[in-house]
Amino acid sequence: MSKLSEIEALLFVAGEDGLRLRQIADILSLPPTGVSQSLEKLAEKYQKDEDSSLALLETSNTYKLVTKQEFAEILRAYSKAPINQSLSRASLETLSIIAYKQPITRVEVDEIRGVNSSGAIAKLQAFELIREDGKKEVLGRPNLYVTTNYFLDYMGINHLEELPAVEETELVAEEGQLFAERRIEEEDEHEN
Repeated sequence: MSKLSEIEALLFVAGEDGLRLRQIADILSLPPTGVSQSLEKLAEKYQKDEDSSLALLETSNTYKLVTKQEFAEILRAYSKAPINQSLSRASLETLSIIAYKQPITRVEVDEIRGVNSSGAIAKLQAFELIREDGKKEVLGRPNLYVTTNYFLDYMGINHLEELPAVEETELVAEEGQLFAERRIEEEDEHEN
């Protein structure tokens, strides 16, 4: 049994949680440098093997087995099945605001969106994409929200700096455009 096979088996069982380099090294009683070299070989193996749908991904300093990009279309079709429904537009809007402006309070998110975001924030917390990170030192001491390591994994990035760059002036200008349509729809619903 090769070390590559052992690492592959560990990553397969770890699933979407993945494993850190140190965890793999400890389990296999190997030096981290040896494991790092083996992970590079495993990544190269998947890259060269056209018959494999797998790739090795490193996010948030965690290694995991994932599917190759060319399978995105078929997996997207699978994810549209009712059992696999993902985040709503409201949740995605809320998540993007928190990602770019963290730490931020719910009231601040509400001001940007123009609607109450408590439901979206609760859903994002349930999905473990955001978490509470202390209290803002103002009257009422509201909770501050930030993204989690799982958010980084969800986005396929290692650090928040890898999010697409958005100029602050662009973000403020676009906020009104992004959410104006939603506010109009919700006002129409309340009138009816």
